[in-house]
Amino acid sequence: MKNKNYLLLTLIITVALGFSALICYATDLVIESKNQSYSESENKIKFDGDVNVKLDDLRIVGESADVTVINNEKLDTATFYDKPYAYENKANKKREVKANILKVSLIKKTVRAEGETQTIMFDGKTPVAVVNADVQEYNTKTGIMTAEGNITITYKDVKAFSDSAEFKTTKEGDLRDIKLEGNAIVKSEEHEVYADKITFNAKTNYFIASGRTNTKAINKDGSVLNLYSDRQEFNQITNFYNATGNVKIYYEDYFAEGPKIVIYPNKITKKPDTIYFVGRSSISQGVRTIFADKIMMSTNPKNFKAEGNTRTVIKNVTDSGDSDMGLGL
Repeated sequence: MKNKNYLLLTLIITVALGFSALICYATDLVIESKNQSYSESENKIKFDGDVNVKLDDLRIVGESADVTVINNEKLDTATFYDKPYAYENKANKKREVKANILKVSLIKKTVRAEGETQTIMFDGKTPVAVVNADVQEYNTKTGIMTAEGNITITYKDVKAFSDSAEFKTTKEGDLRDIKLEGNAIVKSEEHEVYADKITFNAKTNYFIASGRTNTKAINKDGSVLNLYSDRQEFNQITNFYNATGNVKIYYEDYFAEGPKIVIYPNKITKKPDTIYFVGRSSISQGVRTIFADKIMMSTNPKNFKAEGNTRTVIKNVTDSGDSDMGLGL
């Protein structure tokens, strides 16, 4: 039983929670619990009461746990019950996971957290990323974590929401890519992005939104620029936008639409400032609509310039009761 318990926990530590590889086989493994037992009829090893696993900087704490034993005493799935808590401290980084149930597949090398799950990654004492979901699963082979159901994410100063999510990490455990699908929302102090799908590269700070996309750029004066399109790309560092497919912009009394736009920020305020429409586009203000091959629209000061085959349409220039205008012929 002693050898079996030692093997069990060694394998658990190896794959648990997607933490970086910590196993050093010369390191002492410490297992504490009030009771440990083995049920041959159930093919399970059980740990009950204040289960505490220690190996170097890694800790797993829970009230009870068991592991399924399959053919030839091969260990399959370790399950921690009653709101287990796992955490790792390494150098200046910390990662912790909380859930109602934690399942570790020793064959598939995956960790599945179920029920009120939360993963927190720290840089020093500062939480860098917090992920809440109904279910989270980490694959230690690929470094990919997925989440499902009621997802909320806080990453630095950005908040995000979606129905499902996928996270890719580096070997050091840092976030690399985030993919949100289903009612995806990303919010910061200055921007709100809504789309069917949003991807984010943590290294380049680059967003790509696709499918019924809507971005709200919020200015300090409270004015909002609403951008709708099929696809949008945004660099969070440079505040550079581009959008393609059925592009529509609403800004105060302006309404503009076209096939493609590029938005450049103000060099001082870094806010969206100059908008270039590429391809046959139009801009409306009040009763006037201008069509052109290219349109440049500025938000501060608010003005626009149209170039290439321009055409202006002004609606309702005369009342319905007035006679037709002409040269008296």
